[in-house]
Parts: sequence; C-alpha cells; structure tokens
Amino acid sequence: MLFLLALIVFLASSILVIYPYIIYPFILKALPSRPLRRDPRHACSATLVFCAYNEGAVMPEKLRNIEALKARYPDLEVLAFDDGSSDDTFAQMQARPDLLTATQGGGRNGKAHGMKRLAGMATGDIIIFTDANVLLDEASIDNLRAWYVDPEVGGICGTLRYIGAEGSATASVGGAYWRLEEYLKKEESRTGNVMGADGSIFSLRRALYPEFPDSVLDDLTVSMAAVFAGKRLLKVDDVIAYERLVAARSEEFARKVRISARAFHTHLYLRPQLVGMSRMDKFKYGSRKLVRWFGGLFLCLSVLSAMFLGALISPLLGLAVLVALVLAIVIGPRFETGPVSTVTEIVLALMATSMGVWRAMKGQTVVTWSPAKSR
Repeated sequence: MLFLLALIVFLASSILVIYPYIIYPFILKALPSRPLRRDPRHACSATLVFCAYNEGAVMPEKLRNIEALKARYPDLEVLAFDDGSSDDTFAQMQARPDLLTATQGGGRNGKAHGMKRLAGMATGDIIIFTDANVLLDEASIDNLRAWYVDPEVGGICGTLRYIGAEGSATASVGGAYWRLEEYLKKEESRTGNVMGADGSIFSLRRALYPEFPDSVLDDLTVSMAAVFAGKRLLKVDDVIAYERLVAARSEEFARKVRISARAFHTHLYLRPQLVGMSRMDKFKYGSRKLVRWFGGLFLCLSVLSAMFLGALISPLLGLAVLVALVLAIVIGPRFETGPVSTVTEIVLALMATSMGVWRAMKGQTVVTWSPAKSR
C-alpha cells in the first residue's frame, strides 16, 4: 500500500513538473484557431510609456531608439517616469524634451505606481508599455495599430527577442525558456486569449486601463484587463522588442524570486475577476501559471517519493538516491557550462519561483526593483 501511494505521488508530481513545458504545448496545438484580422491602413493615436531606475548606462541607446521612432511617427507621445534614480537617468531624459516628457516621484515608489502616473497623463487611444532597457523595432508602431482595427481586440502582446543568449548557462537557459514562453503565447493567442503579457512590450486600449494597488505586478494586471473586459488579448510576431539577458546566476535567481512573489500576490488580488473568465481561459491560466508557480514543490515531492520508493525496494537503493541528491546539490552549482549547469539552472528556476510564491502566501511582496548588473 505504501509502495503504491509513493508511486502515485512520484508519477503525479513528475507529470506536473513537466506539464507546463511539454504537455500543455501539445494540448494548445490541438485546439482550433480563432480568426484574426488586421489592416495596415488603420490609424489610431498612441502613447509610449516606460519607467526607469538607475538606467543611466542604457539611456543613451534608449533615447536614440526613441529618436528613430519619433522620426517615423512624429505624433507618437512618449512619457517616462523616473523612480528616484541615484544616477543621471532623469537628467538624460529631461535633457530631451523634444523626444519625451519625463516625470519623477518622491523617492522609490515602484513600477506599478509610475505606470499608473503615466497612464493618467496619456492621451493616445492605445498605451504602449515597455521598459527602459528595451529597444523597439521601428516598424512596431504601425504594425501594432494594424491589429486594433478589430474592435474585439483589447490588448496586444509583442514579441521580445533577447540579445546575449550565449556564453553563460544562465543566459542560455533563460533564452530557451523565453522561446518556449513566446511559443505558448502565440498558441494561446491563436486559440483565443493570451494569459498575461510581459512588461517588455505590450499595449492596451486606454479606455480599458484598470485601477490597482502599487503592490501588484502591473504587467499582468493591466494586460489581463483586456480579458476581463471580454476583449481579446493577442500575441503578434510583427511588434518586436529587444532586451539583453541576465548572465549572472545569482541575479537571475533573485529576479525570479521577486517576480514570482509579485505575480502570485497579483493572482490573489485578481481572483474575483479570474473566476469570471471562460472555461478555456481558466484552463489556460491554470496550465501556464498556477501549475508552474508550484513546480518547485512538485519537484521536491517527486524527489522525496523517489527516495522513499528506493528505500522500500532496498535500503541501499534509498541511500544511493539520497547520496546522489546531496552530490547534485553540492556539485551542481559549481558548473558554469555544460549539461550539469543547464539542469542546475532549470532546478534553481523552479525553486526560485516556488520561493517567491511562498513569500507571497505569507503576505510578502516586492514593490521596487533594481536593474541587473550583468545584462
């Protein structure tokens, strides 16, 4: 009886670990498509917004990108919020009033607070959200407008392409993970709605912009407002942004803990609205978010049940599994490249996500952020 129970736990937890990454994509692929339409002649006014904190090193490149966008789209409104930077970020933005309108808060307020300030100032029919370290392809604005010809479209998620996905295992695994994310969003969009956007590049009809507290993840909250309003949230390939990957393992671990803590805190805040979604959207949300958030827990259950099964078969086998686990924990992080390092990065990502969820369940969240030094 104990053996059967341990076997069931092992199989169930192992399946749940891989479900969001292997099984869910196959299910999405089998679902029917919902038609889309676009019109490149469609025109609507747009406001581009971003928040910055100590981004002085990347700001010259960001300003050159905005300059190129403004040359192509003179009517594009650009608004920026500086979250109490201690470097020259605000000074650089303030020096280019021909390109953007820059504003500051009173010290550190967080990205959600800054984005709400900017959304309140925006005058465009659509608001385009991005980050200070992200560069937009010059054709993105026209391509974005083309999708809003359909009144059923409430929001658009663009395509993020990472720069620097080679070299370290952290960057390599991060790049592979993001390619899977992009694929899942594309398939979710093909079959209906995407379950939330990444803050690097997405947009929303200004009329749909919601109210929310500063403690939540604004990217998820704002993008899901389209779904909650009964509109479509799409993922498109012709709205492109570029960003550098984080290369340091410690920075990526901390970033994942912070993001998952805010994401699950946001989930708790959005629960009343999530209940009202369609069955298909609930299935997608549970598959891509809820199951993934608890991946670290499922991994631990899988390992512990494997040890228990081994001990039931033979005490020596159980001991061997325990020794292998200890060696993996001790030796794995020492590898910077190769298959062992790749597996380590995947395990650390699962554990970081579950750690963030645990913090959110205890009432902890993160409001402010700092740019990664290794990107």
